[in-house]
Amino acid sequence: MDAIPETQGFAPPVLLVDDEESSLRLLKEILEARGQPVELAASGAQALARLQAGAPFGSAVMDLRMPDIDGLTVLRRYREGGGQVPVIMLSGDAEAGLVVKAMRAGATDYLTKPIVVGDLVAAIDRARHREGAPLPRAVAEERADASLPGWVGASVQMQKTWEIVERVADSDVPVLVHGESGVGKEVVARELHRRSRRSGQAFVKINCAALPGELLESELFGHERGAFTGATAEKPGKFELADRGTLFLDEIGEMDVRLQAKLLAVLQDQEFFRVGGKRSLKVDVRIVVATNRDLETAIRQGLFREDLYYRLNVVAVRVSPLRERREDIRPLVEHFVGKYAPGAQVDPGKLVSERLLQRFLEHAWPGNVRELENVVRRLVVLGDEQAILAELAAHAPALPGAPVPSAVEPGLKVVARRAAMLAEREAIVGALKRTGWNKRKAALRLQISYKALLYKIKECGIADPREAG
Repeated sequence: MDAIPETQGFAPPVLLVDDEESSLRLLKEILEARGQPVELAASGAQALARLQAGAPFGSAVMDLRMPDIDGLTVLRRYREGGGQVPVIMLSGDAEAGLVVKAMRAGATDYLTKPIVVGDLVAAIDRARHREGAPLPRAVAEERADASLPGWVGASVQMQKTWEIVERVADSDVPVLVHGESGVGKEVVARELHRRSRRSGQAFVKINCAALPGELLESELFGHERGAFTGATAEKPGKFELADRGTLFLDEIGEMDVRLQAKLLAVLQDQEFFRVGGKRSLKVDVRIVVATNRDLETAIRQGLFREDLYYRLNVVAVRVSPLRERREDIRPLVEHFVGKYAPGAQVDPGKLVSERLLQRFLEHAWPGNVRELENVVRRLVVLGDEQAILAELAAHAPALPGAPVPSAVEPGLKVVARRAAMLAEREAIVGALKRTGWNKRKAALRLQISYKALLYKIKECGIADPREAG
C-alpha cells in the first residue's frame, strides 16, 4: 500500500507544512520522485491561509511544532471552519497525549520523526482514499474496479480473501486474520479499516509479541501516574488512541493468558480501567487481530483462552502463503519495482529480466511476500541480477516440482555476499556524499530506517571523512 498510484495528472497536490526548509525540500523531492504533486507552506499561518482559501489539496502533512502557530492550533481552527482536507501530523515527540489531542482535533494520521518514507507515503495514500474524501477521477475508477492499493494479486486465493474483506469491512465484528509470517496480514487489517465507516479515524497497531506482559498491559490500557515504578505521568493506552477507529492486535497468539482475560472483558463491555486507575473508561473500537499460530492447538495446550478465541473468531480471513499462489508473484514484483525503483533512479523495465522472473516463480519463498519485497529492494539498490540469482540458489529451496536451478560453486556464495556488501557500501557512501554526510537525510534517500543505516555504516566500515585526522 505504500506506493502512490500513478493518476496521470489527476492526483491532487499534498500540502507540506514545516518551518524547517531543509525538511520541506527533502520531503518534496522524495514525494515528487514518486509522481506526487507537492506544494509548500513554511509556517502555520501560511498553511491555515492556504487551507482556508479552499485550495484542492488531497491531504496536508503538517509539523506539530512551529514557532508562529503550532500545527495543533492550525488543525483546530481549520476544522472549526468546516475544513475537510485530511491532515497528517508530524512530530519528533511520540508522547501519547499529543497523539490523542491530534486525533480528537481531527487529524487523519500521526507520524513521529525521523519520518520513514514508506510510512509517510502509506499515510498519504490512506488519506486520499478515506471514506468521504474527494477522489480524483482516475482513482475513483480504480475503486470502482476494486483495483485498490495493496490489492496486489490475481490468484483465486487472494480474490476470495478480498471478497471476504469487502463483505465485512463496514461491520464492527471482530476479524481474525491468520497466515504465515510475511504473507501480508497487516495489509488485510488496514484494508478492513480503510473500507469501513471508521476510515477517517485512527488505525492503531500493536505487536503483542514485542512486549512482556506487564508492558503490553500498560500499552493497551494505559496507566495512571504512580501506578508502578517509572510511571511519572499518566499515559493513555492503545484502546484510548483507537477510540472510534480500529485497533489491530498483531501476533495475538503470543499474549499472556492473564492479559487475555482482561482483553476479553473489554471486548464484552467496551469498558476498562487503566493500570492503577479507579475510573472506568468507555471506548468504541473495532478489533482486528492476526496470528501465525494455530490457536486451536494453543487452546488445547492451555496457552490461549477458548472463550476469547470464539469472541475474536467471528469472521476468519486466511492469507495464503506465496508458494500457493505463484500467479501473484509477477504483479507483486511489478508493484515492488514501482515502489522502490523511482528513488533509486533505475529503469524498472530493465531491472527484472525474464530469466530472473522465472527464478522468482520457481523459488519457494519461505518468508512469503515480505521476503520477495526485500529481494526486489536489494535488486533495486545493487542493480546486480547475478548476485540475486546466487543468493536465491544458495539460501532457499525451490518449489516442489519446479526445475532445479544449476548448482552453485562452493565459493560463489562467499563471492556473492562480498559483491552485495561492496555494492551496498557504494550506495550508502553515495547517499551520504549527496546529503553532506547527514545520516538522517541519507536514510530517507535509501528508504531505510535511521537505525538500520547506522548498523550498515558500522558493518561496511564506512568512516566520516570529516572526522579523520
